[in-house]
Amino acid sequence: MYFMKESALVIQTKLQSLGFDNQVVELPDSARTAQEAADAIGCTVAQIAKSIIFRLKNTNTPLLVVASGINRINEKHIAKVVEDKLGKADAEFVREHTGFVIGGVAPIGHVSEIQTLIDEDLFQYDTIWAAAGHPKAVFQLTADELLQLTGGKIVAVK
Repeated sequence: MYFMKESALVIQTKLQSLGFDNQVVELPDSARTAQEAADAIGCTVAQIAKSIIFRLKNTNTPLLVVASGINRINEKHIAKVVEDKLGKADAEFVREHTGFVIGGVAPIGHVSEIQTLIDEDLFQYDTIWAAAGHPKAVFQLTADELLQLTGGKIVAVK
């Protein structure tokens, strides 16, 4: 009998509760980095929707940026978009606000509401892959589904 990791099950349950039939897949190898995920899935790094958590300095709240795996986030630009300074989010901050470990942060299913920005470059792909709550768990979706699921704002991240 197959048992999904608890954190991945949280994402599968969240997807179903929101009316989506996307399936969480657990990979044999780590998908902690965009490159590892792309290699394990057999897609391009650009199709990996990596979830990066920042700590907003003025409000001490999290900001989630979901970016194409090949894009480096321009922190100065993002700071202007959100009108706050970006700080690094350590592992404890990430887990406290998302419920997930770094390398497995999903774009949905967080323990608290998180302001979300979505990389406009993800919309050029028919399908993308996002982490599903665990470094070995992912799920396939479209950028439009990502937008629906997160209620995020589409921005240029580079």
